Amino acid sequence: MEQFVNWLNSIIWSQYLVYLCLATGLFYSLLTRFLQVRHMKEMIKQMFQGKSSEAGISSFQALSLALSGRVGTGNIAGVATAIAYGGPGAVFWMWLIAFVGAGSAFVEAALAQVYKTKQDGQFRGGPAYYIEKGLKMKWYAVLFAIVTVLATGVLLPGVQANSIAAGMENAFGISPTITGIGIAVLLGAIIFGGVKRIARAAELIVPFMALGYIIVALFIVFANITELPHVLSLIFRSAFGMDAAFGGILGAAISWGVKRGIYSNEAGQGTAPHAAAAAEVSHPAKQGLVQAFSVYVDTWFVCSATAFMILITGMYNVTPEGKAPIVQTLGDVEPGPIFTQKAVETVFPGFGAPFVAVALFFFAFTTIMAYYYMAETNLAYITRRMKASWPQYALKVAILGVVFYGCVKTAKLAWALGDIGVGSMAWLNIIAILLLTKPALKVLKDFEEQKKAGKDPVFDPVKLGITGADFWEKEYPTSHAKAVNED
Repeated sequence: MEQFVNWLNSIIWSQYLVYLCLATGLFYSLLTRFLQVRHMKEMIKQMFQGKSSEAGISSFQALSLALSGRVGTGNIAGVATAIAYGGPGAVFWMWLIAFVGAGSAFVEAALAQVYKTKQDGQFRGGPAYYIEKGLKMKWYAVLFAIVTVLATGVLLPGVQANSIAAGMENAFGISPTITGIGIAVLLGAIIFGGVKRIARAAELIVPFMALGYIIVALFIVFANITELPHVLSLIFRSAFGMDAAFGGILGAAISWGVKRGIYSNEAGQGTAPHAAAAAEVSHPAKQGLVQAFSVYVDTWFVCSATAFMILITGMYNVTPEGKAPIVQTLGDVEPGPIFTQKAVETVFPGFGAPFVAVALFFFAFTTIMAYYYMAETNLAYITRRMKASWPQYALKVAILGVVFYGCVKTAKLAWALGDIGVGSMAWLNIIAILLLTKPALKVLKDFEEQKKAGKDPVFDPVKLGITGADFWEKEYPTSHAKAVNED
């Protein structure tokens, strides 16, 4: 069984998926005339524009909710792995994939807004919804929803919880059972409060955890500031095979940088659109731009924080697959959080293990929150014709059980099965957004035209010839008029 799962996982997460993500990001960057550069100022502005409503959350809450899924253990362990197998040059390719991936992130988030619906008094949306409404392929949408519920609701939360438990035990000697109970209680208090409470929790936790992590990284960098020019030079020289030590592993640098970059920022994978659809905005492009910026936050800020801590202190190994070690500063250790731990301890002795444990707690816990929201949204899609609310409660209880079990015991098989689920989501989603390119580009063009005319853009799908945008066509005009009168 395990051999079959690993074989299937190697196919789904093969180089073809990496190439598809990269090509799709480049495709949308060209079609949108590099909106990720042209609209940088607008991205930052829109983060703080939208306000929450009875049905939706604010743009900043949607950004935080999406970032809670993007920023996870991959920002610590994933970066270390990329450097360990691809060398310092892998960092440059992570930056590049984030740049082009912002194009894909805009498209999937904008589509989630276009085809969102108001269900049980709150906004719901994501790939399942835009596949059914935009492509008119219900079977495809149901397939995506089932895969997502299994991956994000059953398989992945437990292994994220296990990372927390392992970190707490190593740093503070806390029993995994105690950690499991604590996480389950905390998570339960949040998810039983609905999407608004999840969004509020993300809004409070995510900026705090990201800023805290980056501040510690800045301390490490400033303590070694004389090494910064050398590190930057090393990254760029290694990225293009011009460094004497790392010149022979250019292929590995590109492969591992792109692979880990995609895995971390999740652009185009179909995860962030769930949060994007929940935002209360007047035009889909607004949330599309906010979510494009979230890719930068994940990779350019948080991943870079890890990379600079590791590289500027020299606390890393580089052993390309199938080759002799090039750098072996840390001896015979597995690539992962220990790289960051050792880097921090060069400046703050004894602080490395507690720091990484706390960082892993926040990164993994918010990812579990995001996983639950994705699973709930897709379960709501599958059961939307049912009047009963028990499936939602069953999911809540199940994910709490999975989290507790994951703390006390986990298996590599669960990681592999979860990766298959997320990889399948990526394949299904990227194909869907490519087929929905036309309405996505119409949305961007309409937004730009209205901005040029000095207006605050308001979306009208009928004027653009976009069908299936039921909320915008039937409900939004009434709610918008009511909001204007109240103001």
